[in-house]
Amino acid sequence: MSWEQQPYGNEHGYRYEGHQGQGRHPQQSYAHHGQVPVAEPPGQPSVQPPVQPSVTAAEPAPDAPPKGGHRAGRRRGLPAVRDRYFDSLRAVALVRVVAYHTFGWAWAGLVFPSMGVMFGLAGTLMAKSLERPAPKVVKSRLRRLLPPFWFWGVFVVLAMLVHGWMPGRQIVYWIVPLGDPPGNAWGEQAWEILWYLRTYLWFVLLSPLLLRVFRLAPVPVLVLSLAPVLVLNFFWDAPDNRFGSALWDLATYLFCWLLGFAHRDGVLQRLRPAAVVVASLAALAYGGWFAFAHRSEFGTYDLDEIPLAQAFWSAGFVTLLLYFKAYYDVDFAWLTRFRRLDRTVTIFNARAVTIYLWHEIALILAVPLIDQFWKVPAFEKWLPLESQWFMFGIGWVLIWIAIALFGWVEDVAARKKPKLLP
Repeated sequence: MSWEQQPYGNEHGYRYEGHQGQGRHPQQSYAHHGQVPVAEPPGQPSVQPPVQPSVTAAEPAPDAPPKGGHRAGRRRGLPAVRDRYFDSLRAVALVRVVAYHTFGWAWAGLVFPSMGVMFGLAGTLMAKSLERPAPKVVKSRLRRLLPPFWFWGVFVVLAMLVHGWMPGRQIVYWIVPLGDPPGNAWGEQAWEILWYLRTYLWFVLLSPLLLRVFRLAPVPVLVLSLAPVLVLNFFWDAPDNRFGSALWDLATYLFCWLLGFAHRDGVLQRLRPAAVVVASLAALAYGGWFAFAHRSEFGTYDLDEIPLAQAFWSAGFVTLLLYFKAYYDVDFAWLTRFRRLDRTVTIFNARAVTIYLWHEIALILAVPLIDQFWKVPAFEKWLPLESQWFMFGIGWVLIWIAIALFGWVEDVAARKKPKLLP
């Protein structure tokens, strides 16, 4: 899907170009779309293999701590501690999402495919959660995801109404985002990121069935999970509507979600390193080749605009990350020695939903705020007001303000005592 944003600028030449959302099919054009986990829907304790992550963008914490623990907590009687490897991946993914939406680097997805990583982590957590009755798990996910979305949506919907938008029956998607919520062009930069929440929500609903099918033949099902994106790309044109958009995103990240199942169930640990490395490099090679070979067709090699390339590149990249974790029992426990960094990673994971939902609004508000800086001679002389790096910094200041002002909604959704910072 192609989402071209309206530029924001001023008489001083400063300009912020909005960038297209992630994982969208470039040929779909109706109005609606980051990068999240996220979920994870753009957002929890976790343990060693078979382990699961803590919280993913747009994904709230589980109702209860998992059984067991990693190295520091495996002795009987010690509580499970957080797995900083997964926490660190999620934090990096969120930073990369904000950087992509600030700078629009086409190569960002090749360096770190954030959305594939977040869906992989979310799949691992979902497999763990489904050790409990499926209806309770799904209900818990909805309860933790929807309140932050509703709270954020009130601001966006009201702003669009003020700017002349009149919703119809499709406003129901602002209640339960099973399809991309409608909106007007004025608010597009804010609501385009909702594709991730919609995709995450569908994966949550489908996971009880997907997990059963996966466990029938884990490796064959995992390999065949790349078939849907091949079918959509070469054999069948999905409709250019909400249904088609959902199909593309589900097909693009299905492998990563099931890869999370494979990690949780210990399937990855049983695979031979040589086979995993060869298969992963083959997927990376095909995804990269397809992106560059079709560069003229899509107008870019940006993976977020080329679903097939995104699917295979993410498959290879995330497989290596999760296999490295499973095979070498990595936990990044050393991170706790760096208190400020460890604290930052903790906040990022506990407020992943807030960061994901509010980061685009923070970048939008950074533009008029920087415009005001031009009116102060000292700022104009000494600050790099025209630099996008300066905008990136201001954006993160506003994101931290959003965490303090609105992050408590995640606590309420999780039935915890609201806190200014977790």
